Amino acid sequence: MSRAALFPGQGAQFPGMGREIAARFPEARALFERADAVLGFPLARVLFEGSEEEVGRTDVCQPGIFLVSAAAMAALEARRGLRREDFAAAAGLSLGEYTALWFAGALSFEDGLRLTRARGRAMQEASDAVPSGMAAVLGLDPAGCEEACRRASALGPVVVANLNSPGQVVLSGARAALERAGEEARGLGAKRVLPLKVAGAFHSPVMEPAASRLREELARTPIREAAIPVYANCTAAPVRTPGEIRDALGRQITSPVLFQRTLERLAAGGVDAAVEPAPGRVLAGFARKAAPGIAVESCDTADAVEGRAA
Repeated sequence: MSRAALFPGQGAQFPGMGREIAARFPEARALFERADAVLGFPLARVLFEGSEEEVGRTDVCQPGIFLVSAAAMAALEARRGLRREDFAAAAGLSLGEYTALWFAGALSFEDGLRLTRARGRAMQEASDAVPSGMAAVLGLDPAGCEEACRRASALGPVVVANLNSPGQVVLSGARAALERAGEEARGLGAKRVLPLKVAGAFHSPVMEPAASRLREELARTPIREAAIPVYANCTAAPVRTPGEIRDALGRQITSPVLFQRTLERLAAGGVDAAVEPAPGRVLAGFARKAAPGIAVESCDTADAVEGRAA
């Protein structure tokens, strides 16, 4: 068996996420305590007790998801002996790429937290500056989605932002252009167009101010060579050296997320199993469609971490 670690991204958050895992596993609880100390605010309390709006803030949920995934992996290592050395590769959906790099040893836990907090703040500010958003298009191929964006582009920037799995493409852009692109997509045969609960147009040109700020953060953050390959969102190819990692993360915020291609390449490379830590189990659904040969175990609850639930 060849196993990969798959880390969730923004959108997987929910109020109370991580609370059960922190309560049951001391190894996980220790990371929540460290996170509060590193960031200087009670992130754990916000995640455990905050409202959907509070937990969903981009500058909260990004370090929050990083933390919950890392805590789940720490519990998996302690309770089931799963270690980095047992994995052939790692990948993450957008924000999850940072967790994958932490897991691969390229980022320290502390630096991963700081970067995801800075990334969230920068993306929130870019979103506040330009009314914008994202929408999932179901039942229309990428070429059709590109054409819908082209037809709507006179109203502002709008692009294909995520290629997650067959039959699901995500568009991202300025609000008026995004709404028009959704109308065009329906006219071209899309079954549904679903607005996403995100602050703005991630993985689009709207995020260029955030990308500039993040590149400055990356330049002063220590990055080590990854112990296992990490598949970059913007290329669906593995990166390992500090230079490759900085380049990939600097491009990621404004580039499409090629997650379907990543799953296909993992499968083509012999990966036939994967672990998806909390929060959520979205990536298992993507894998069933994009790479059905990869059996994904979603460890999104304390029982699942212990191997007592599917």
